[in-house]
Amino acid sequence: MSVDYAALLQTIAAEVAELAPDGEVADYIPALARVAPDQFGIAVATVDGRVYRAGAADTPFSIQSISKLFALALALRREGEALWRRVGREPSGTPFNSLVLLERERGIPRNPFVNAGALVVTDVLCQRFLQPERAVLEFVHRLLGRTGVGIDADVARSERRHSDRNAAIAHFMRSFGNLHGDVGAVLDAYCAQCAIAMSCAELAEAALFLAADGCQPGGARILEAPDARRLNALMLTCGAYDAAGDFAFRIGLPTKTGVGGGILAIVPGRMSLCAWSPRLDATGNSTAAAAALERFAAAAGVSIFG
Repeated sequence: MSVDYAALLQTIAAEVAELAPDGEVADYIPALARVAPDQFGIAVATVDGRVYRAGAADTPFSIQSISKLFALALALRREGEALWRRVGREPSGTPFNSLVLLERERGIPRNPFVNAGALVVTDVLCQRFLQPERAVLEFVHRLLGRTGVGIDADVARSERRHSDRNAAIAHFMRSFGNLHGDVGAVLDAYCAQCAIAMSCAELAEAALFLAADGCQPGGARILEAPDARRLNALMLTCGAYDAAGDFAFRIGLPTKTGVGGGILAIVPGRMSLCAWSPRLDATGNSTAAAAALERFAAAAGVSIFG
């Protein structure tokens, strides 16, 4: 099916503007509470190097948990299969910042996209790099082929000052021997990584390797093809917090969400796309961005389920 992506994105942006979506910004991070709530952007990047955009697609925002995807890819490049001895690959069915499963499962997080799993991934990076947050940022630069993306220092400080729950998770895992480094250093790196600011267009471009069996446009191999496919599988089953099943049902694509309001989605073999709007539902996912991706998948016929 031939699709005019530029026209489709404009149509979706107009439809979303009429929705008046409900939800609230992520006010538990004070710097995010100040973001204008009714912004919306959407962008599509295709494997042949084209980028389509609508709305505020070039406005940077705090990518938050979408950064977990890039950190995980970087950790897999360095650690390989050994990483899966410290973090699982199953949906949690609990909120992204929950501690309830960690005691029963002896400090092994269910997956790398809940906060506990992401902290283990950051711990791995802390053992591998002197400045792990800079390593993640430089990895993003490599994916984009340019260096304009940075870390929002105000968001990083705000998040770090309000990281008590993540500190509790990290100390709990350390008590089971599954966090090896200094908890404070891990939290510093994790909060800085989450504070990377990117636009919808930049996120869609950076994630293209997941749509092309591990290669960025131009042929640079980022991950081996099996690892890229496994990351897509994890996005589908675990990428939208405890709403991952609903996202698979509604959108039918691997996704990774963030409480900054962004949602990244992958169409294997064809494209990556990102929608952003700051208002979140009760599970921490953007209401408008989810509605936009649902509309796009249906109109373009790109669900992985046919």
